[in-house]
Amino acid sequence: MKIPTFIKNKIWSIITHLFLITFISVMLSIFDVNKSIIIFICILIIITEIVILLIEYIPKRIYYNKLNKILNNLDKKFFIHELIDEPSFQEGIILHDVIYQAAKSMNDEIAKYKISQNEYKEYIETWIHEIKTPIFCIDLICENNKNKMTESISEEINKINYFVEQALYYARSTTLEKDYVISNTNLKETIKKLVKAHAKELIKYKAEIKFDNLDKNVYCDSKWTSFILGQIITNSIKYRKETLTITFSSIENPNNIILIIRDNGIGIPKKDIGRVFNKGFTGENGRIYAKSTGIGLYLCKNLCNKMGLSLEIESQVDKGTIVRIIFPKDKTILFES
Repeated sequence: MKIPTFIKNKIWSIITHLFLITFISVMLSIFDVNKSIIIFICILIIITEIVILLIEYIPKRIYYNKLNKILNNLDKKFFIHELIDEPSFQEGIILHDVIYQAAKSMNDEIAKYKISQNEYKEYIETWIHEIKTPIFCIDLICENNKNKMTESISEEINKINYFVEQALYYARSTTLEKDYVISNTNLKETIKKLVKAHAKELIKYKAEIKFDNLDKNVYCDSKWTSFILGQIITNSIKYRKETLTITFSSIENPNNIILIIRDNGIGIPKKDIGRVFNKGFTGENGRIYAKSTGIGLYLCKNLCNKMGLSLEIESQVDKGTIVRIIFPKDKTILFES
């Protein structure tokens, strides 16, 4: 609290006391009181008033300065009520109580929201697991009754399954720490399983898959990493040119292993490359070449961050896209993250 602000708030009290001093001086003069005594009384009243104002001002200044300092140093400012002490002056007590009540009300609302969110998340996860059964059955029927129509149905079922998996991982991404296990995973085996899982689409578009120097072990959660790689493969297929080539390779450095996924697709415009990891961002390619949710790469980046991995992307229009996943060699980094 600044002195001018405090004086402004006390202006009527100061004016009243000045009027009182003037009135007393006039009255004492009427009764022929010695001028020195009048001056002494007036000075005594003024000093008393100044002392009273200082006694009121100093605790307020100390308290409000401390309050501002705590507030400025807090990242999550709604925790302010946990750090401030109850002041000794009445205005501060009222403010302290208001902040406490507001924070309590907010915490109650957050608790209700969290319960609602968890219930909704549990419902989504249950629904996804339930819907997988009819999807699997339809796909099995198509496999056992192959013709042009069932092939088309099977293709659409694969798309449905892709979006269902994406929804499941999106629902779980907020509680990743409860669902992942760090293990020593072989890149070559993981990628070959993924290529096999996407075999139908890759064969359909006559894709050429290349492997180079992949016999490396990395620390990661194999399930979540497979999902991330699956999203990248799906994007390569979705944004392909007439011929599709996907190359998987790795580079080993002293502190990390870099997995590189390179395709020869349509590429990403320069103006979009910095925003591809933003939630809901579809970009020019998503609007023109394929229907996109803008969730896939956002999820990949989010999951990599939570697992302590780095995800980078670079691209040129008509030349293709390069995605790098950087795995630290020291698994303790993953636990610290």
